[in-house]
Amino acid sequence: MPAPISERKLANAIRVLSFDAVQKANSGHPGAPMGMADIAEVLWRKFLKHNPADPNWYNRDRFVLSNGHGSMLIYSLLHLSGYDVSVDDLKSFRQLHSKTPGHPELGYTPGVETTTGPLGQGIANAIGFAIAEKTLAAQFNRDGHNIVDHHTYAFLGDGCLMEGISHEVCSLAGTLKLGKLVFFYDDNGISIDGDVEGWFTDDTQARFEAYGWQVIKVDGHDADAITKATNDAITETTKPSLIICKTTIGAGSPNKQGLAISHGAPLGDDEIALTRDALSWKHAPFELDEEIYQAWDGKAKGTALQNNWQADFENYKKAYPELAAELERRLQGNLPADFNQKAQDYIQQMQEQGGDVASRKASQNAINVLQPLLPELLGGSADLAGSNLTLFKGAKGIQDDDAGNYIYYGVREFGMTAIANGIALHGGFIPYVATFLMFMEYARNAVRMGALMKQRVIHVYTHDSIGLGEDGPTHQPVEQLTSLRTTPNLRTWRPCDATESASAWVEAIKSKHNPSALIFSRQSLPHQQRDAEQVSNITKGGYVLAKEQSELQAIIIATGSEVGLAMQAYETLSQNGVGVRVVSMPCAEIFVEQDASYREAVLPANIRARVAVEAAHVDYWYKFVGLDGKVIGMTTYGESAPAEQLYKEFGITTEAVIEAVTSLV
Repeated sequence: MPAPISERKLANAIRVLSFDAVQKANSGHPGAPMGMADIAEVLWRKFLKHNPADPNWYNRDRFVLSNGHGSMLIYSLLHLSGYDVSVDDLKSFRQLHSKTPGHPELGYTPGVETTTGPLGQGIANAIGFAIAEKTLAAQFNRDGHNIVDHHTYAFLGDGCLMEGISHEVCSLAGTLKLGKLVFFYDDNGISIDGDVEGWFTDDTQARFEAYGWQVIKVDGHDADAITKATNDAITETTKPSLIICKTTIGAGSPNKQGLAISHGAPLGDDEIALTRDALSWKHAPFELDEEIYQAWDGKAKGTALQNNWQADFENYKKAYPELAAELERRLQGNLPADFNQKAQDYIQQMQEQGGDVASRKASQNAINVLQPLLPELLGGSADLAGSNLTLFKGAKGIQDDDAGNYIYYGVREFGMTAIANGIALHGGFIPYVATFLMFMEYARNAVRMGALMKQRVIHVYTHDSIGLGEDGPTHQPVEQLTSLRTTPNLRTWRPCDATESASAWVEAIKSKHNPSALIFSRQSLPHQQRDAEQVSNITKGGYVLAKEQSELQAIIIATGSEVGLAMQAYETLSQNGVGVRVVSMPCAEIFVEQDASYREAVLPANIRARVAVEAAHVDYWYKFVGLDGKVIGMTTYGESAPAEQLYKEFGITTEAVIEAVTSLV
């Protein structure tokens, strides 16, 4: 009987596949995969609960490579473990349309749980996974039936810990006592610019202990020490764990290990030959012994784990059929069968009820109605809940109740948003998060990552313009709407009254593969009259709110609080015999997706006299009014004063709209 293969040799398989792929691509980062290979071998072969034959098995452990530049590490692991990642896929590393892109990308590679590129966000996604697991377990597990029961593991590096988001989210993770969260820190002391001691001298152990984490230090190349540390981390159930692994970047390379040169560039053919000799590796590039594949293959073990879980779930179904059906529905991302009808009834109720209301209050009213229909709606705010009105009747913070439905994120806009991406990725919840529109800027990259991954996260942004008044230009958004609207896959809604606010919420909830940004006002907005067709057309993103009373001569396009101004101008212009219509465009991205005949019916191409009005930067609207049209809005920052004074100061008035239309007609 042949002697068992050493753990070091199994780890070396990761090293050689990684540097071979980087060398073939002539691009990539070999240092981290080589340095973390021993840690990865221990975690993936001894602890990680997963099934390469079914990467989407629900109760799998989640693994996140936060230091995503080391992507050949995860690709090697997936290939060795038996996922549908072939040698040819490894040879196609960083090539167009391959399964092995430069950084791990959700949807490209089976077994990749989240897109990681910008450092630190993988940490936040992992914390989102852990929050979702803990909360879903509290909502659905019953005595003797731990149907939701898995760990979240993440690898991270110095760069992840230098990014500010790491503080935001790791602080919260300690507060939430996420005992099934285990991080492995690749403490190699090197970044692209060299030895990090010149710019990163934090006491990481003390920092995380202050957060409330268990911290363990090990030699990251000692398999026995890594095994013991991982066992200790799993045993600790009331604290998240950070395992600080002292490693050598590029481990195994005789001339480049421990140096920044191995971080982000191929080793080179000569150094690879020397490294093969140093590792006693006799095979040609991308070739491995069959016994290595057999030792790594995780399909049999993973299938057994999944089958055992499935048997437990069948017993759970018999004991708790309604709970099981609800869990399955939520994990599939489907809405309740009666949701759409009840939601439409509520929208119609808002139209019939009328009344002037700030859209932030209309939003809260909508949440109060929709949340009882959707127990998966998991809300949260970066503080400010009393201002952005995101707390709803029956809200229970998960800080106080593990089975709760609301997260008090504290002042952590970036961290909150990236955590919400992780919650959505995990499944079982539709997360919404909230802050002032201005502070979307802190969260901007996480908003983009959610859109890139097509995750159903709802971003609630209030205090949407100079209309917030006295807080002044630091709090008054100007360019933010344009930034959001030009983000691919993101749907940005700026409703003008309670009816449009309710519609925006419903459409965001139904938007399974798009995040949404819901933009709400601080100030009260007038209710608009609509017939049934107009109410229905809100879902098309733009529609004719007020029809011309004589032959059409001009069009006014408006959103949000400025729809009221447009309607006032419409009344005066119509009385003066001008054939003008008002188009409300709460979601321009959806409007441009409509068929050409509908767009033409709303914005006839032959009507060149067009005016757009919005208390935000003017540039976005020229795509709708043309260079010959006029846009009334902002080209500078705001000022500190009451809202009504600011609208006059910056010329966003009914009179300005009338004058603009008249000049064009």
